[in-house]
Amino acid sequence: MTSKVQGCVLCEGPGGRLVFEGAKLRVIHAEEAGFPAFYRVVWREHAPEFSDLDAADRALCMEAVTVVEQCLREHLKPAKINLAALGNMVAHLHWHVIARFPNDSHFPGSVWAPVQRERDAALEADIAAHLPAVEAAMIERLGNRSF
Repeated sequence: MTSKVQGCVLCEGPGGRLVFEGAKLRVIHAEEAGFPAFYRVVWREHAPEFSDLDAADRALCMEAVTVVEQCLREHLKPAKINLAALGNMVAHLHWHVIARFPNDSHFPGSVWAPVQRERDAALEADIAAHLPAVEAAMIERLGNRSF
């Protein structure tokens, strides 16, 4: 694991709108069109794979993913939470934490799957209106730990 890798977008910038930043990781709002409740937990140091972290850091990372998931579930009541750590496009450890709804444009497929229906602007606006409360809960819970 190295501190930063030149040319890595997650080493060189936050990767989205910063919600929380700790010593080891950050949580960002990904601002992906059509998916207003799309967050990423990004490991601070450059690590291509989850197994590059030691056991304590793996537990810490997954605890942060859990906090983000819990806040989304509690405040938005989604049909499902999608979790993914692909890294095929950006080989810097990050977890996608995405609240999904039956009427979103791709449900039940993944956010990268073919479109199933037109986007629902009212649904997206309603979800977006709840994000300040979701993020306040994330900040409170993450700030109480050593992330």
